[in-house]
Amino acid sequence: MRRIAPLVLVTAIVLGVLARPADAAPAAFAHPGVTVSKSQLDFARSKVTAGAQPWKGAFDRMMASKYADPNRTPRPRAVVECGSYSNPNHGCTDEREDAIAAYTQALAWYITRDERHAKKAIQLMDAWSAVITDHTNSNAPLQSGWAGSSWPRAAEIIKHTYAGGWANSGRFATMLRNVYLPEVINGSHSNGNWELSMMEAAVGISVHLEDKASYDKAMAKFRTRTAAFVYLASDGDLPRTVPSQNLDTRDKIVRYWQGQSTFVTGLTQETCRDLTHTGYGISAISHVAETSRIQGQDLYGTDVGERLRQALGFQARYELGAAVPSWLCGGSLDLGLGPVTEVGYNAMGNRLGVPMTNTRTLTERNRPAGSNNLFVAWETLTHGDNPG
Repeated sequence: MRRIAPLVLVTAIVLGVLARPADAAPAAFAHPGVTVSKSQLDFARSKVTAGAQPWKGAFDRMMASKYADPNRTPRPRAVVECGSYSNPNHGCTDEREDAIAAYTQALAWYITRDERHAKKAIQLMDAWSAVITDHTNSNAPLQSGWAGSSWPRAAEIIKHTYAGGWANSGRFATMLRNVYLPEVINGSHSNGNWELSMMEAAVGISVHLEDKASYDKAMAKFRTRTAAFVYLASDGDLPRTVPSQNLDTRDKIVRYWQGQSTFVTGLTQETCRDLTHTGYGISAISHVAETSRIQGQDLYGTDVGERLRQALGFQARYELGAAVPSWLCGGSLDLGLGPVTEVGYNAMGNRLGVPMTNTRTLTERNRPAGSNNLFVAWETLTHGDNPG
């Protein structure tokens, strides 16, 4: 037995490497690799160049937005102070919108090859990385999650596709590591959309920094929170919970789920709050799943994909006008899901061929998808019917 133990150990190690868990960091990170891949960018560019729809219309909408303004002036500040519902709002809107603008300009660069857009993206990223040191007040983790989701998308495209040089890319990476990552990596005990957005930022930042430890930590929290955000009948009589929240009784869980006591597949923890905040959580789930796929591990084939599919279909049904039954949120829903369906629908409805009738109808009705001015932008352009 002692003679074969080393062989057994080596075999176990090899098998462990080959069977990397679906939420573990890759051996080598793919770039650009946050939410959108090079093959997806190439597909979008080819469609826009050919004048094909809906991509050309999506591109035109993006270029007509304030985020594509070639004369945009960055508005950085050292300390961003954000309270609940952005009150106070000391740099909150400026930070989020400059981050979206950097991503917008990066996309415009890739599709047009006009260097002015790459230089504008760099100007925006450089301005903030030269100044910002902290986020404060009650919404600091969420604000960091929103802005921190857009910044690495922009940085990935510029750093890995623009040959014109980015002298301060290292300083920008240091900003992500020292200012944003500490705010998001440890998660949140607030509503689910908070932690999901924070984990989206943490995963994206980890990819850009090639930080495997942070990637693994963020993915583990993401998997736990996703399971606690979207209910499946297979979960049992009650939704799953995040253990550290101590939701250890039915009454506590019902209160946390906005007073909803009947649980059905596809319901989310914030459905009875409003579909807008629900959409934030759904969007973050789709973005992390897409980043994971680009990095070589497909979460769409796990419970993450099933929860995402069911959540999209459930909310889409009511967003499209279905009558709300009396057992659901007292018979009334606050609608407004937002431009959040393209990524999940493309992954499962198109690539995997899973029927998603309501999600498809809503997605096509809302094309070309724009921006929610927080952390979602231009997803008909980047993911609409995109096989990449």
